[in-house]
Amino acid sequence: MRITTTYLTIFLLILSSCSKDDEVQLLDVVSERYGNLYAPQSGGVNPRTGQFTPISGEFTKFSFSQGQVTTSETDWDVAFRGTAIIVNGGESLGTIDEPTRTGNGAVYIASGTMMSVIEVNLQQLSQDSSSGYAVPSGAGNGWYTYQGPPVNLITPTPGKILVFRTNDGKYAKMEILSYYKDAPENPDAYTSESRYYTFNYQYQPNEGITNF
Repeated sequence: MRITTTYLTIFLLILSSCSKDDEVQLLDVVSERYGNLYAPQSGGVNPRTGQFTPISGEFTKFSFSQGQVTTSETDWDVAFRGTAIIVNGGESLGTIDEPTRTGNGAVYIASGTMMSVIEVNLQQLSQDSSSGYAVPSGAGNGWYTYQGPPVNLITPTPGKILVFRTNDGKYAKMEILSYYKDAPENPDAYTSESRYYTFNYQYQPNEGITNF
């Protein structure tokens, strides 16, 4: 049986319409800079006496999907206190005032730049545990370098990109730019206010997409 040109045209238009409806519309990757995230703490080593008191104080929690600090007990991805960084996934280290982890967050530190780190290495992702944070603590171990006396300066180590799985299974990456308020070009540990994070980040809002 022959199909007339008119019916064939209608059929093709319907097929084309169905194909477009079936296409998945991906959301754009979010690229932002966040400044002056304040992450205070109490305790630690007294620089004058050398004495140590237990570190305490609430962590400042951040949500990549919201693009802001949050007080939510569940909808957060990464949290900061002093130089410590934790994720919403895994187990508590047992320090005072740690928030409860309710998500599936994880993280690793990649070597490179924001431009060069374009794919998440799923095998490297790890979560916080009772034996240590996934972002290692201590100068030279994780995201920062410490210059001792008389400088006493904390600076982000170049070429360290934090790559995250968010609490709900999406992905993000972060480059910490400064630990001092307003991100001064030449911070001074004695005059610049510390524990203020400025960072660039990218957030991949699409389910199951592991590149940026």
